[in-house]
Amino acid sequence: MIFTETLLKGAFVIELEPAQDGRGMFARAWCQKEAATKGIQVAWVQHNLSVSHHKGTMRGMHYQAAPYEEVKLVQCIRGAIYDVMVDLRPESPTYCQSVGVVLSAENRRMLYIPATFAHGYITLQDSAEVFYHMSAYHVPDAARGFRWDDPAFGIEWPESITHMSDRDRSWPTFAPNRGPHS
Repeated sequence: MIFTETLLKGAFVIELEPAQDGRGMFARAWCQKEAATKGIQVAWVQHNLSVSHHKGTMRGMHYQAAPYEEVKLVQCIRGAIYDVMVDLRPESPTYCQSVGVVLSAENRRMLYIPATFAHGYITLQDSAEVFYHMSAYHVPDAARGFRWDDPAFGIEWPESITHMSDRDRSWPTFAPNRGPHS
């Protein structure tokens, strides 16, 4: 596994190191021992699968309020997505900054998203499937979000939105003085 830290401290793009032969390919998709060398100590308690039928489907921007923050490991197992995470740690030097990464079945990259980050993505192909590893159980009352086009972050999405839930469409803009815990 190749861990590449992004501009957001503690957030990593993870690439597989495949071993190939005549049968095909094999690679470790997660190794706790190897992750620990990067300062990552996490236990996955829930795994989620998201299927989006149409290119241009927007999901996000989501996070869980304290004390229910979630660490996520996200991978696209079919199709392709543009995945964005935003640092919502008020004490962080990269507070309110974002990083976007193309995750696809072809490139097999994963995105390790620390707690107190918002997360969202747009599908780049029809029939995209995204698999999440979660460090905490989902708590509906702690679910929070902000608009995908919030000027506080200036995220540049590479695709036009064609589908979005009413809930995601109705998120407010982020209020930096409130922080992610309100």
